[in-house]
Amino acid sequence: MTAIEPDTKDWTWVLNETCPECGYQAWSMTVDRFAPLIRDSATVWERLLADAAAAERPRPGVWSTLEYGAHVRDVHLVFAERVRLMLAEDAPNFANWDQDATAVEKRYHQADPAVVAEELLEAAATAAGLYDDVPPEAWGRRGLRSNGSEFTIETLGRYHLHDIVHHRWDVDGTRWDA
Repeated sequence: MTAIEPDTKDWTWVLNETCPECGYQAWSMTVDRFAPLIRDSATVWERLLADAAAAERPRPGVWSTLEYGAHVRDVHLVFAERVRLMLAEDAPNFANWDQDATAVEKRYHQADPAVVAEELLEAAATAAGLYDDVPPEAWGRRGLRSNGSEFTIETLGRYHLHDIVHHRWDVDGTRWDA
């Protein structure tokens, strides 16, 4: 199987600019939309992962729908943990997450699509529930990524949404239209 070239880009620029690929506009997101959009996106992934060809890579060096789905599941888990930290601690530092190493370690390409779909729905529900429960005065709480990028819970949520919107675009070309 052809190796995937690691993504080393710093995507934080999407908080201020339209993503030219998926069309996402972070500044248009209000906090009340985070949880519903995460839940809706998870149901789309359930359908995408049910496709008989979900485990097939569209071309060498590009993740399959299954691999993207496993990644999106883990995105929800990582962001949920970061929201928990931001609610519990003052300006926590987030552990570095090497998404490419995680894909190899967890063998995304060998996962069962039905299991990934179920786990993705659960992870999305957990993340959405956390955003639902953020007290109004806590949206400005800060956290720091390992590269020094600073987020508030609000900007982290916007960044989280870009990740899942962008990976949907990666899989089926659906651009953001909200």
